[in-house]
Order: sequence, then structure tokens, then C-alpha cells
Amino acid sequence: MEEEMLIAFDSTQQALRAEMLLEYAEIEIDIFPTPKEITAGCAMSIQFFEADLVGVRKLIAEQNVEIRGIFSKNGEGSGYIEVE
Repeated sequence: MEEEMLIAFDSTQQALRAEMLLEYAEIEIDIFPTPKEITAGCAMSIQFFEADLVGVRKLIAEQNVEIRGIFSKNGEGSGYIEVE
């Protein structure tokens, strides 16, 4: 089973912008409520599969999308850790 990751944002505007860009790039995403373990200024996160991580990072960098961070579930599956 493929691991799901998520992008957290400081603003709803950046989350909506990232959603549009990722959908345009045909990267499979879901809008996901930001987990309480992640401190962010926006209640909306974008969930995607780990296989798309390189493409997601490239798009975010090229388009200057402001994010809080990219997170994956920790080894126990109960919390999140930020991915470098």
C-alpha cells in the first residue's frame, strides 16, 4: 500500500493555488483537514501519494507556492513528521 503524505499551508490562498497547480499537473490529490498535530495557519491540507513527492516538490519550488511543510505519518501511524 502506498503511503499518503500531506502538504500544510499558512494560508488558504496558497492551498487553493497549490490545488489548482497540482490538478493541472495531473497529480492525484485530495483536500484533507489539517491534522491537529500540525500547527498551520490554514485548516486545509493537500494529501498525495509518496510516489509523487518529487513532482510535488518540483512544482512547489517552480511556482513559488508558500507552504508550512510536507508531512508523512510517523512509523506508528498515529502522528505526523515533517519530511526534509
